[in-house]
Amino acid sequence: MSTNVLALLPEIILTLTGVVVMLAEPCLARGSSRKPLGWIAIAGTVGALLVSWYQVSLGTLHAFSNTIQVDAFSVLFHYVIGAVVLVTLLGSLDYFEGNASHAGEYFALLCFGAVGMMLMTCSVELLMVFVGLEISSITTYILCGFRKGQATGSESSIKYFLLGSFATAFFLYGIALAFGATGSTDIYAIAHGLETTTTRALAFTALALILIGLGFKVSAAPFHVWTPDVYQGAPAPVVGLMSTAPKAAAFAVLLRITFTGFPGYQHRWTVLMWVLAALSMTIGNLGALLQRDVKRMLAYSSIAHAGYLLVAFTAFPFDGIAAACFYTATYAAMNVGAFAVITQISGYDERARTIDDYTGLGQKRPYLAALLSFFLLSLIGIPFTGGFFGKFYVFSAAIHGGNVWLAVIGLLNSGIACFYYLRLLAAVYTRPGAESARLNELRPISIPAALGLTLAAMATLLLGILPSGAVLFAEFASHSTLIEQARQECKAHPEGCYLQLNFDVK
Repeated sequence: MSTNVLALLPEIILTLTGVVVMLAEPCLARGSSRKPLGWIAIAGTVGALLVSWYQVSLGTLHAFSNTIQVDAFSVLFHYVIGAVVLVTLLGSLDYFEGNASHAGEYFALLCFGAVGMMLMTCSVELLMVFVGLEISSITTYILCGFRKGQATGSESSIKYFLLGSFATAFFLYGIALAFGATGSTDIYAIAHGLETTTTRALAFTALALILIGLGFKVSAAPFHVWTPDVYQGAPAPVVGLMSTAPKAAAFAVLLRITFTGFPGYQHRWTVLMWVLAALSMTIGNLGALLQRDVKRMLAYSSIAHAGYLLVAFTAFPFDGIAAACFYTATYAAMNVGAFAVITQISGYDERARTIDDYTGLGQKRPYLAALLSFFLLSLIGIPFTGGFFGKFYVFSAAIHGGNVWLAVIGLLNSGIACFYYLRLLAAVYTRPGAESARLNELRPISIPAALGLTLAAMATLLLGILPSGAVLFAEFASHSTLIEQARQECKAHPEGCYLQLNFDVK
């Protein structure tokens, strides 16, 4: 098998899976169940995850004229994206039953979106990143408005499309300026070109525009204004997906661009990251305090968590990359799990929207209530959950890098977050009042949905009580990225390279 095919084999599998789903849907009778199409998508996603696991043993792969680089860093994010898509598919098999005839398109779009996200994480050429970004964004725009009969769904899709197009324009213009400053759109070539460029102001402007474009994708303040409205109108399983997988892909790109493409400007972009992190944590948590709608509350929560993750960018390269990788995996597990629970409670019509609608859930559905409580406690950062160790890892990296005050701001914001998370928990268990009528209409949890919820809960728990394996993998990903950067530096300056690169993974 050629290196080009092997490097993009997970993406190829997901693409073929989406095509098969699209071709198979017209063969099914009108009004019949679309679950078989969902199982095809699940099989393709599992296949992509298995291939990604195999890629770890192959070391670093370069493909398509060195525009694609598959290493431990990209494989880690492949795991995160694939796992999120798998949990979303498992929780969505019954979501459209009796409500929509276009469920096949939904399953295919999830596969195609995963292709774009995975392509972003393994691209070291900015134009290739842009292609992956567009594939991911277009599918997400459509998925946001998938409940065609709901006006809020159409509003969500249009708003996300318009603001997303502006953000993409910023990103593309930043790529153009980077090419003008360094003569290349290859991330490693940009790093080399910055050493001799005479237009350093132009290069920094390019980086700033790229940060704006990616800041929109990760919902970082002040580029977060679209997030509450879009999350409120989009279907719950789609929100669970778009709040985790596309963000993971965008953060992977951001890590490569900052630490690998612009390492010489770290003293400048670290200041920007410091400000973005502080703003995102503060605005996100304060905004969530005012919300009664559960999805809007979690939307502001996602803004805050983007801020926690941005804290890692202010640390030293090795610590920062490893902490960001670990926190991305942790956040993906607990957030997609929380929205999987909301999907089961709300159903397709999503009549359980406000905190009051969750009153009595602990008595009616103790399994769902326990899982929701566990995911919320992890989002707070309670010990023995993945959220606790993720925050500990990120704040420790920031302190090690000398950013003590940013870590203090993060800890204070974690305290603020307790209020709105615990307010929802109080409604689930101890809040007095009549039970929500919606809770009496809950359908039994299907086996696939229970499996997806269990996988998310197990990942969140294991990342909290047994994080060593994930930490080692995150450190391995950080090592592989920095060592490849050193190799590229040696190729550019062989006369001054005396570094022997030898990294033994046991």
